[in-house]
Amino acid sequence: MRSADVLAARLYAAGCRYAFGMPGGEVLTLVDALEAAGIRFVLIKHENAAGFMAEGVYHRTGAPGILVATLGPGVANAVNVIANADQDRVPMIFLTGCLDADDAHTYTHQIFDHRAILEPITRATFTLSAQSADVIADKAVNLCLAARPGPVHIDVPISVADAPVKNTVKVLRAPQSATAPAPGPDLEKARQWLATAKKPIMIIGVDVLSEGSSASAQAFAQKYRIPVLTTYKAKGVLPEDDVLALGGIGLSPVADRELLPFVNEADLIICAGYDPIEMRPGWQNAWDVNKQNTIDITTAPNTHYMHQAGLSFVCNIAAGLDAISDNVTPASTWDTARFDEVRAWLYKAFRVDEDWGPAAIVETVRKFMPRDGVATVDAGAHRILLSQVWQCYEPQGLLQSTGLCTMGCALPLAMGVKIASPDTSVTAFSGDAGLLMCLGELATAAELKLPLTIIVFVDASLSLIDLKQRGRQLKNAGVDFDEVDFAATGKALGGNGITVKSRDQLKSALDQAASAERFTLIGCIIDRHAYDGRL
Repeated sequence: MRSADVLAARLYAAGCRYAFGMPGGEVLTLVDALEAAGIRFVLIKHENAAGFMAEGVYHRTGAPGILVATLGPGVANAVNVIANADQDRVPMIFLTGCLDADDAHTYTHQIFDHRAILEPITRATFTLSAQSADVIADKAVNLCLAARPGPVHIDVPISVADAPVKNTVKVLRAPQSATAPAPGPDLEKARQWLATAKKPIMIIGVDVLSEGSSASAQAFAQKYRIPVLTTYKAKGVLPEDDVLALGGIGLSPVADRELLPFVNEADLIICAGYDPIEMRPGWQNAWDVNKQNTIDITTAPNTHYMHQAGLSFVCNIAAGLDAISDNVTPASTWDTARFDEVRAWLYKAFRVDEDWGPAAIVETVRKFMPRDGVATVDAGAHRILLSQVWQCYEPQGLLQSTGLCTMGCALPLAMGVKIASPDTSVTAFSGDAGLLMCLGELATAAELKLPLTIIVFVDASLSLIDLKQRGRQLKNAGVDFDEVDFAATGKALGGNGITVKSRDQLKSALDQAASAERFTLIGCIIDRHAYDGRL
């Protein structure tokens, strides 16, 4: 076996079946080894999009995503999506080609230090060696799938990829057991707080999904009749038509006007896997630990200081919830009418019942899609609105970039989901500027015959930045651009294209998309200032 074969075999054993990238001469052996191992290599148009496709596959399979890039510009193009995987807790193996060590001393064309660039935004970065290929591959898989997952980089020198491996013993480290809070005064105090809380709430974050603790978090909330707020990434941990589900929190000052006072009504706040990397500044020290009992259950210590807690347990989330609830009888006296008030306020604030506009588009599509359909959304004003009003009924029903908030992610995320799960109904929501960043991947979607629905909010503006610019009473500059005919663009790149300006037209377009055998791009024309007052 070549060392590249050993690496590919370990990735296959981890459940990986797809890799995405743009090859160069330096990674041809890697691509060959992946294909030989049973991992399909998918050619894309840009490495950044390839990384998001790999993430989309991860969300459906649970196996690490694989991104392949050649040296130099290929690696540079991927830095954004690797930083996104780091901040959004996405397990990803980033395979790159590099020069052999001896050549690197004298050859400089397209060369920079990959590992120096990637070290701050990965869990680890390795240079593959032939006789340690099995160890390095196993380390990479286990590090990227840790309790707080993320990307791992492996630089593969050209000659090492082809080097024969003498020792092909497979290294498979046993998974670590879930950690639980240690018995002691803190755990007893947590149980006492839960036993006496009359108005407890839960704030659930992305680490619940990363650890696979969604079912435990849902069961805990339902047993103790605790209302639940989730970060955008954790939407659907509790089905959002449950009486206890109060929807998403993160980036909306409008939502915060109702939800932050609600949080301050609580006498106990339980933060389960809550990572404030997703949150706006309004959530800095959003509660007073001197007046409200707060329990933080996290997979990593609090070094962000975005909030504090009276008790903090660094452990497996499910194990932590089990421990604090052991032999505790529910005491919540919340009136569920209060939850109805919160939901009704939010519905009105976001104008979901408007005749036409961004909220009307979201509501129309949500009613059309099945409960288990998957939506992806790009960064921008539409993402904040959609994340507040889109209902999720299961974890990972809404995929987006939340920590880094990077543009150009909705389309490739949707493509990755559809590749891994062809029978799943998938809709991508993108701003016009975000889609323009990755138009080439429409051609990829056509080549792969992916029947996606792509919704584009067409207002010819960077609406979120425009809102901030006008809010500061600054001159309009650098936020508006010419309107693009996205329907024509979709057709030109191998799919269907439709322009709509009303709910009825959108419903008709969705009907057409549902029976199409290729992607359907629906350009939804909205007013340039359609988001004013609703974010």
